[in-house]
Amino acid sequence: MASKFLKEFREFAVKGNVVDMAVGIIIGAAFTAIVNSLVKDVFTPLIGLATGGLNFTNQFLVLREGRGAGPYNSLAQAQADGAVTLNYGLFLNATLSFVIVAFATFLLIRNINRLKNLAQAPETAATPTIKTCPYCISKIPIPATRCPACTSELPGDS
Repeated sequence: MASKFLKEFREFAVKGNVVDMAVGIIIGAAFTAIVNSLVKDVFTPLIGLATGGLNFTNQFLVLREGRGAGPYNSLAQAQADGAVTLNYGLFLNATLSFVIVAFATFLLIRNINRLKNLAQAPETAATPTIKTCPYCISKIPIPATRCPACTSELPGDS
């Protein structure tokens, strides 16, 4: 019974879609790390510069003070003191990360679809070189004026 279970598991694990999914998850995790760095290390400082030095990661509202009275200089200080905070700066960073990931995914899928469409483009139809005789249904060259099989005069294409 155990060998049947192991055989079924092995068949499942080596199927193409499972391997493809695993590769997708690994690449997705690496892509997420890149996007997180892009947001944290590039976009957040630029937005902070544009907003006068505003650092989104330290933007929060204190809902209830902790053991010591505020004001808190950083989110880490507020959390260490046990304050209940509304961390809207972290939410903005996560939202920006999502938008960047969604946009990058859109561009990737868009380009993949373009490549698929190029690969599947229908070949242009070649101009026909033969026609069918209306009397005997034989195949004859288009310029012919008389059918070689039945010798009928063919109607002109004027």
